[in-house]
Amino acid sequence: MLAAEQRLRRAADFSAAVRSGDRGSRGGIVVHLLRGRASAPGDPARAGFVVPRAVGPAVTRNKVRRQLRHLLRDRMATLAPGTDLVVRVLPAAAGETYQRLGQDLDTAIGVARRRRSRPAKPANAAGVPAGEG
Repeated sequence: MLAAEQRLRRAADFSAAVRSGDRGSRGGIVVHLLRGRASAPGDPARAGFVVPRAVGPAVTRNKVRRQLRHLLRDRMATLAPGTDLVVRVLPAAAGETYQRLGQDLDTAIGVARRRRSRPAKPANAAGVPAGEG
């Protein structure tokens, strides 16, 4: 179980992470990692889950959510303070084993972390990023 201060609760927080965060995916998991939210110094990292009905009936959705919450509990310490993490579950995750969900979660978080370190594409004379136009 995640501590109360480690949980995303407001829809605005979920939206901000999904819209502005770095995305990484693997298997049946997509993560959105938003670093450096405007908060008080020392605020812990927070996480939230999006498990749509397409994943399966309520029993299946809750099982997947519980497994991911348990897996994420150990990984929260690796996230910088002020980080928001949204884990979006796809239907493919319903049939995965606990170990596979853990591997997919680690890979997806790693991909999202690397996205920020990638340099931006240089713009051409018109100010349009290369490859767009």
